[in-house]
Amino acid sequence: MTATIRGADLVARALDRAGLRTIFTLSGNHIMPVFDAALGTGLDLIHTRHEAAAVHMADAFARLTGQCGIALVTGGAGHTNAVAALCTAQAADSPLVLLSGHAGLRELGRGAFQELAQAEMAAPVTKASWTAASAATLAHDIARAVRIALSGRPGPVHVSLPVDLLEESLEDVPGLWPDAAAFAPAVQPLGAFAADAALAAMRAAARPLILAGPMLCHTPQLGLLDDLRGVLGVPVLAMESPRGINDPGLGAFAEVLARADLLVLLGKPHDFTIRFTEAPAVDPACRLVVLDPDPALIARAARERGERLVLGALADAAPAARELCARAGAPFGDAAWRHEVADAVAYRPPEWAGVASQRGVHPAAMCRAVAGVLERHPGAALICDGGEIGQWGQSLASARRRVINGVAGSIGAGVPFAIAARRADPSAPVVAIMGDGAFGFHVMEFDTALRCGLPMVVVVGNDACWNAEHQIQLRSYGAERTHGCTLLPTRYDAIVAALGGHGELVEREADLAPALERALASGKPACVNVMIEGLPAPVVRRPR
Repeated sequence: MTATIRGADLVARALDRAGLRTIFTLSGNHIMPVFDAALGTGLDLIHTRHEAAAVHMADAFARLTGQCGIALVTGGAGHTNAVAALCTAQAADSPLVLLSGHAGLRELGRGAFQELAQAEMAAPVTKASWTAASAATLAHDIARAVRIALSGRPGPVHVSLPVDLLEESLEDVPGLWPDAAAFAPAVQPLGAFAADAALAAMRAAARPLILAGPMLCHTPQLGLLDDLRGVLGVPVLAMESPRGINDPGLGAFAEVLARADLLVLLGKPHDFTIRFTEAPAVDPACRLVVLDPDPALIARAARERGERLVLGALADAAPAARELCARAGAPFGDAAWRHEVADAVAYRPPEWAGVASQRGVHPAAMCRAVAGVLERHPGAALICDGGEIGQWGQSLASARRRVINGVAGSIGAGVPFAIAARRADPSAPVVAIMGDGAFGFHVMEFDTALRCGLPMVVVVGNDACWNAEHQIQLRSYGAERTHGCTLLPTRYDAIVAALGGHGELVEREADLAPALERALASGKPACVNVMIEGLPAPVVRRPR
């Protein structure tokens, strides 16, 4: 006699068999069959306090591990909460699958509980979005979604799971189950001809720059960028910040970008982050090579730059990098240009080393203290989130394992990011730098961290202000027209301590380092609440 199986069992076991066992979720009516089906599998449900947090955690987990992140939420309002977080993952080229419960197919059009056009709602911020149509194909839906998320330009995919399909019983036959290959990404190689053409363009240039997009900024891909630098001898810069050429983490990059005579966009969109390669940010004679898995982005560059685009080739970014290395031969980049770029990117104003503030801790001092922690704890992960304070963090603190808010420019994901980073590597410390405005979005996820035993340290730069917007008001309208951006100087440390975590209040620079070490040593989710002076984010330029 053939055994029977529920649709929910197909979903849970398909994820388990694919090795996608960390599931960031929040319970709700439509997905309770999946929760039940998770029993007896290897799935680990990290259950959150908000659906957007579950998506942010899946996003960070994917960027740090290279696996496809999985978020599971209920339908209706649970789905709408989750969709808002997808734009951050989309802009970061982060592969994840959002599985949302859904009203039963038999009740659609009849006023079903929480009936919404969920797939259509998620479509603009995903690579693909659909509603499962049959219980028998649920496992195949999961495999297809993972494959799409990982292929080409990585990104989020959504599948809605009607509750009646999850509850349906059917015979457990081999055809229900996809094989391992069904989950694997489709690979689009660069090819020898295009690789040689790109290398020839770089050899012919005096000052070439390779700009890598967000997909190559994920932790598992950073070694490829190291390989490109070493094998080609050409400067390679990773771009994943919404500040673009003014990303203070890239130092005085804008100066050398303006001198480049060839830009190789390796999985890097031609967009606002490089000022659309318009003068004066980019030399009007600078030529472009675009290597990208998305034909629409190659077409965009061709439309924007015409004959200046000397090569556009369809290819996945990582295989393209490997192909360039394999066919390059001896390094050919100019050493003087390479050193000029390295010096510009490494530059930080020397006065930052001794800055002090009379109105709270200077943001540079706060971030230098975090940098010291990271130096003492190799392998630690760094999270940067927030408007102005996040930029100070990116400029002064660094770690190989890093997640920032990304090109979308959204804020507030820092606490979920930090939890996911600890789950990705439970043995390594996690330190997040956040603004007080950003911190408020998901403070209750400290409850998640406590329940799941995932300690991290969140350093809040507290200037009692939505400072990024306040700075816009100051620049654009004047000090007399600033309003609507003030917050309270809240004791966020006390909130975290009340939840059962560790809290530290810092009002003097001298107290920073000891407070950070106590927070790490506590072994708890911790908040170090630093009262800072509200200053604009740095824009790094060298004196002339």
